[in-house]
Order: sequence, then structure tokens, then C-alpha cells
Amino acid sequence: MCKCEGSLLTYCRSPVESRLDGSLGRPEPGQARHSQGSQTTRNARYQTTVPVLSIRRYPDPALKSRCTEVTVFDAGLKALADDLHAAMTAAPGVGITAAHCGILQRLVLLDLAELGGRRDYVNPELVSVSEETMEHTEGSVSMPGMTDTLVRPRKVDIRYRTLGGVEMRETLEGFAAICMQHEIDQLDGIFWIQRLSRLKRERLLKKWDKQAR
Repeated sequence: MCKCEGSLLTYCRSPVESRLDGSLGRPEPGQARHSQGSQTTRNARYQTTVPVLSIRRYPDPALKSRCTEVTVFDAGLKALADDLHAAMTAAPGVGITAAHCGILQRLVLLDLAELGGRRDYVNPELVSVSEETMEHTEGSVSMPGMTDTLVRPRKVDIRYRTLGGVEMRETLEGFAAICMQHEIDQLDGIFWIQRLSRLKRERLLKKWDKQAR
């Protein structure tokens, strides 16, 4: 697989070259990063295959890197989105960025019931956020098993492009808004634990280090 950090024209699939780490395991019930629904049924193409892309684990450098805008809207971009969805489904998770798999392009996928299932967002950006906030438990497919609560705006207006390059505007509320803010942070190289207080972050990192041994 070409771990392209430049043009998506170089993106290609090579299933035998990389796979999702089978030790990811499943998160505890109620964690924000996972969905209780059967996501594999939404993409039957991947039900009996190993995901092409592997998810990077914290503290991989890709998780601290700012992603570049997508400028080429072609079959390679669609293939990348499909492979990201397969990796996310296998994790399991409800949101993922290309950066989670080491590809520094501004591409976000969400798979939420409130959005009607899978949604692809290319070059998403926040246009405005509400003054009203909400607290929610967050985690990451790159740090399985670790969660904590964060406070973010309850409602956001975003601008993005479709996989075909069409510019769109959308308003997200509640959990969908939280997920989008979380993923846009990741596109900017801000891993979610950076939003925690120093005390909470250090406590979580100790647990993560112990789990990773």
C-alpha cells in the first residue's frame, strides 16, 4: 500500500502489505467512540476480508501532524474512503480520519445512526460553533480502551466537499457535532487527549502506558 502523504493519485491497495492489528479489541459499552449497531452490514464488501489500512497507535507521529487539503477528487480518493471505512468498522469505531492510518489528507468518515449511516467529509472546516456546550465521553481508535469526558460546543456549522468535489454546508448537533469537532482536531494534528487538563491527561497516559506493555 502506498502511504501517500502527497497526491492521492498514488494511493493504491495492497491487502497483503498491511493489516489491522487484531489486538485492538472491543471498547466497553457506552464509550463514545463505538457504535452498538452492526456496521459490517453497511459494507458487505469487507465482511470476509482483512482491512487494507492499519490504524496507527498513539503516540505515532502521524497523530500529531497537520493534514493537507485534498485537491484531487478521483477514484483514488473514493478507494481511500472505502478502505478507511473498513478499518473503522473493524476497530470498531464511528469516526476516523485518514491521519489515523498515517495518510495526511483532510478526509473524515463518520458512521452514525443520526446521520443515516456512513458520511464522507473532504476538507471539512468549522464555520461557526454554538455558545451552548455539552459534555461527552470521547476516545479514539488509535488509543483503544482509553476514554474521558470533554466539553465542546453542542452545535456546529461546517463547510466541506463530497468525494466528487462538490462544496456543501451542513449543521450538526449533539453527538454528531462532538464527533466532527473531534475529527477536525485530528486533521489539525490535535489528538483528543490534548483537550484534557494536564492532570487528567497524565493519569490517562499512565493507564495507556501500562496497557501497552
